[in-house]
Amino acid sequence: MASRNLPSTAAMQCFEAAARHMSFTRAADELNLTQSAVSKQVAHLETTLQHKLFRRVRRSLLLTPEGAIFLSDVRKVLTQIEMSTQAIMTYSGNSEVLKIATLPSFGSRWLANKLPPFLAANPGISLEFHDRVKDFDLEQQDIDIALFYGHGSWPSLACHKLIGEDMVAVAAPELLAQHPIHSVDDLTRLPLLHLSTRPDAWHQWFANQEVITDRSYHGTRFETFPMLVRTAMAGGGVALVPHFTVDEELEGGRLTLAWPYRLLSESAYYLVYPEHLGELAKVRRFVEHITQFSD
Repeated sequence: MASRNLPSTAAMQCFEAAARHMSFTRAADELNLTQSAVSKQVAHLETTLQHKLFRRVRRSLLLTPEGAIFLSDVRKVLTQIEMSTQAIMTYSGNSEVLKIATLPSFGSRWLANKLPPFLAANPGISLEFHDRVKDFDLEQQDIDIALFYGHGSWPSLACHKLIGEDMVAVAAPELLAQHPIHSVDDLTRLPLLHLSTRPDAWHQWFANQEVITDRSYHGTRFETFPMLVRTAMAGGGVALVPHFTVDEELEGGRLTLAWPYRLLSESAYYLVYPEHLGELAKVRRFVEHITQFSD
């Protein structure tokens, strides 16, 4: 294999610290090196790149345009190296790692409390969780198992339905006390809070109750449920959310149903994994454990 013309990690660390402090001296103090050592590492880096990374203005350092571009990439590289190092340090030699991606709210509200029995029964398997808000290619991103929301058909993936979904309209009790709801039409006069990945949810909710309104697409949009729910709890409007995401808030009185109708979704939550991974013991055990909680 041909040798790669790559800068050393030490050089990148010196450059990043110098750029963050805009000082070779303070970078040297942070890294427990001499100012001369930091300067030499940066100079070597500039020679490798064939571009100046800093320029001196009076007694100050400034990044060149090339330095600013390189800094962004260097920080990503160093962060990835740090994360990989810490990840390896946390695993014992006899552990298998199972990488799982989940929708944030589904992971925290439905999946999390089902994990302790699995962990107790499988001490040799370490779970590594990643948040994802959209479908993605599992193998391309090196993920073993994912929790998807959809219609249950993804190419080359084995799919197990976990739970369906019913959407409910919820709001802070204080908001509903100020604006009593006597009919579903009354909701059209309140601020509607939306999930950005489901832009037509309110429209379907109203349409299924034979309510026609031009306000069903209006309102604040959120990428994930947690901030949507928090805004509703703070009195910012009425949120349309899956019931399981607000069970605790409804039981605790922090939210209340704005109207009793439930919109049953045609989609559901699925556990999926590449078909060829189905025979791996770590995958099989997790699938068997989680699917016992399915509808």
